[in-house]
Amino acid sequence: MNQSYETIAVERIDGHILLIKLNRPQAANAMNTRMGEELMDLFERFQIDTEGLRALVLTGAGDKAFCAGGDLKERNGMTDAQWLRQHAMFERMLRAIIACPIPLIGAINGAAYGGGCEITSALDFAYASDNARFALTEVTLGIMPGAGGTQNLPRAMGERRAKEVIMTGLPFTAQQAFEWGLINRVLPQAELLEATLATARRIASNAPISIKQAKQSIHRGLQMSLSDGLAFEIECYNRMVSTEDRHEGVRAFNEKRPPVFRGV
Repeated sequence: MNQSYETIAVERIDGHILLIKLNRPQAANAMNTRMGEELMDLFERFQIDTEGLRALVLTGAGDKAFCAGGDLKERNGMTDAQWLRQHAMFERMLRAIIACPIPLIGAINGAAYGGGCEITSALDFAYASDNARFALTEVTLGIMPGAGGTQNLPRAMGERRAKEVIMTGLPFTAQQAFEWGLINRVLPQAELLEATLATARRIASNAPISIKQAKQSIHRGLQMSLSDGLAFEIECYNRMVSTEDRHEGVRAFNEKRPPVFRGV
């Protein structure tokens, strides 16, 4: 694991969990070019080698912001060509996050505006601190969400609510994000990270192949018809029948002991 990133911090926990922090607290963890490149590098590597990881937790450094979106100070004065070049990289980064084969949970510890809200909607699921705030403010800047916001947000909260959020550009609270389906739990700031890690540990204790196949079946199945989704689900299911973890799970149940899954 590369420990030399400039704008993100990574810490391996309990062997199978990686804590990833957006680490520009002086700029409300706003996404500059370097951060986008480093996140792209990290998540594209997981598509080649998961390095024994079974769960990822993504949060922001500090206690005020998860990610304030694109760094507009860096963008000030960019030519159109420079803007488009940077955004193409952000698009690639988001695709790598969405395609990550490892369960990816958000601990949204403060403001998640613009790209920060789009990243939140691209995760498998997320918890938020009670002081978190969300917004997609792009239309107030003469642009629109372009890092999955118009696609992932409607899938999380429904078309009509997403249209309201995106077209007004108005912020909404963590409690509203929970009620609308973007966030799974709202917690006090002091409890957020440990609660998220507890869920990550629970996921990491389950059979890794089962988790990977279930994640893939859910995500891809939602993009298919029901009949195609059911067929795809069975393809994913059959992949596990011959695994050692499937045998271990049945043995452990009958021997009344916790299973020891090895991902094989």
